[in-house]
Order: sequence, then structure tokens, then C-alpha cells
Amino acid sequence: MNSQNKISARIDYGIVLSLMLLCLISMISIYSAQLTNEQYNANFVMKQAVWFVVSGFAIFVIMQLDYERLTKWAYYFYGVGLLMLVFVLFFGKEVNGAKSWIIIPFLGSLQPSEVVKVILIIVLSKVIWDHNRKYSMHTVKYDFLLLVKMGVITIIPIGLIMLQPDLGTGLVFIAIMSGMILVSGITWKLIVPIYGSIIGVGAALLYLVLYHESWLVKLGFKSYQFERIHTWINPELDPQGGGYQVLRAMTAIGSGQISGNGAGYNAIAIPENHNDFIFTVIGGDFGFIGASILLAIYFLLIYQIIRVALDIGIPFYSYICTGVVMMIMFHVFENVGMNIGLLPITGIPLPFISYGGSALLGNMMAIGLVLGIRYNYQKSMFTVKEEKLAE
Repeated sequence: MNSQNKISARIDYGIVLSLMLLCLISMISIYSAQLTNEQYNANFVMKQAVWFVVSGFAIFVIMQLDYERLTKWAYYFYGVGLLMLVFVLFFGKEVNGAKSWIIIPFLGSLQPSEVVKVILIIVLSKVIWDHNRKYSMHTVKYDFLLLVKMGVITIIPIGLIMLQPDLGTGLVFIAIMSGMILVSGITWKLIVPIYGSIIGVGAALLYLVLYHESWLVKLGFKSYQFERIHTWINPELDPQGGGYQVLRAMTAIGSGQISGNGAGYNAIAIPENHNDFIFTVIGGDFGFIGASILLAIYFLLIYQIIRVALDIGIPFYSYICTGVVMMIMFHVFENVGMNIGLLPITGIPLPFISYGGSALLGNMMAIGLVLGIRYNYQKSMFTVKEEKLAE
């Protein structure tokens, strides 16, 4: 009995409750999307339920990885992740022009890049922690060296992902690394000019696409490559083509007004509304109130992850929590943004809500890392190595 009580005390029930709420919202939303699209002949609700069970088991396994296992096996995980990305390029299944999936018996397709996101968080955390232990003094030289290490670790999987090609997932990898750079201790003398340069280049490219596209064409770019930017800025230019999805998405969300039309109503059929555009279902069925509640649950989950990092106070674990927070935040920000027309469409799903076993598995594995931090942390049984971590 005492051992059971000790185990239960090490489980973060706040995070578990948030996951359960998101699971419930996911099942209701997918069921509603399935009702309102006659072309869906598959039972997405049951398939998602199976993936929730599989992901729950994955959480249990990940929770068993304590500090020593995570740091010892990090590069082995990284190697396996790269092998999966190479494997999918040669033997993967192509969907919507991207060869990003492999077939798993009895489960369907799996997107390896979703699992590699979690592996990247673990490896970057180890790289930062090892570097900071070796170079306790933060100088421009040593901090630049850390930036190079993080960049190399991140750019290799991004390169393999872009060969699929999958721009959206590549952006998630960049977001994870960017967030972890901010908490790595790297001096602002490097961060400010680097981030400023990236923002400047991005703004310049956007300006050229909108007003001087011919200049970019002369440099070797193709006009069709800028179509997504044009339809993002002004979807009315091509209402039956590139702007069709986002215009209908905004109409569907707007139709929900304050309190929504009720589950299953969703009079406006939208392609992929069970997947990347599931937010349109929530907005249409439950209105502004329902969408706000969903976003509040996300903020609560993020707060709870940050609280774990602050409560434990071990830098290595803080880096992991930062990576998980950045992954979830970027997914939510980009998905909701593209659904309401604020950001271009990139094919990024809504975490824990959108239909899709790969994305769900990856997100659940990330949460498993956070739950494992609390589960494996026992202050009264610190080893010498762990005491050094807290310094």
C-alpha cells in the first residue's frame, strides 16, 4: 500500500487531467467532422481511439526513462531517428505529394518525423547540458560553439525531412531549437543579431514575393512556389483554388459565432476538417466559447509543464520541458493561425485534437518525457550525479 501511495504521489495529475480533456474534445470533434462529410467512409473515431491506447502505452514506457537512461541513450535514439527518416525516403508511402509515411501492420501508417521531434528534444538537451558543464564560463566563443553544435544536430534531420518534402515539420524542428537556444545560457550578444538577421531576411523575402516577384524568378525561383504566400495574404484572389480552403475555414468558424451551432451541425463541408482543419469544427460547433475553452486547456497544459521545470530545478530537465513547450506552442499557434487566415497553410495538425496516429504518438511521447521527470524525481534519494545536476 505504501509503495502504491508513493508511486501515485509522483504522478502529475494536472497534466493527466489536461490530456483527458483534450482526448475528449478530440473524439467529439472528429465524430462531428465525420458526420458532416459524406466522403469519409472510414471510422476515424475508432481509429483515433486505438491510437490513444497505443500512445498511452508509449507514455508509460517513456516515463521509465530517468536521467541516466536519457543521457546515456540520447545519441542512440538520434541514430535510430535518422535511420527512420532515411528509410522513409526509400520505402515510404507517398500521400499528397510527400513521402513521409511507413506502413505499420494493424495500425496503418506512421510518420517517423513525429517521433524524431521528441528525439531531437532529448538530444539537444544533452548537448546543451554537456556543453555547459564543460564550459562553465559563457563567452562569445564558447556560446558560438554551442550554437554550431545545436545547429548541426538540428539541420541533419531537417534536411532529410525537406527531401520528403515536409516544410511544416521542418518549421517545428526550427521552433524547438529556437526555444531551447533561449534557455541554454547563450549570450544575447549572439542571440540578438542572429534572430534579428533571420527576421530581417524573412521580411525582405516576403516583400520581394509580394512586390518584386520577378527578381526572385531571375534568381531561379518558380512563380508557383509563391502561390501559397499570395493566397495567404489575399485568399480572395483565387477563391476556387489556393484560397478555397482558408476561405471556407474562416466561414465555418465565423458561423459558430459566440456559442456555436451544436455538435454535428457544421453545415459548411471543409476538406481535411477531421485533420489539419479540426479547429473549424470546434469553432463552428461550439463557437467562440468552445474555442476559447480549448485554448485555455492548452495554456493550462503549458503552465503545468513549466511548473514541472521550476519545481524540479534541474537544468537538463528544464531544457526538455522547454523543448516540449515550444513544440506544443508552435503547433497550436500555426494550426489555429492558418485556420483563421492569420498564417499560411503548412499542414501542421492541432496537438492531441487532430485525427492522426503519428502526430498523437509524438505529442504523447513528449508529454511522457515531462511526466517521467516528475515520476523519476525523488529528492530524498538523490544520487551524487543528480545532486550535481541541481547546482
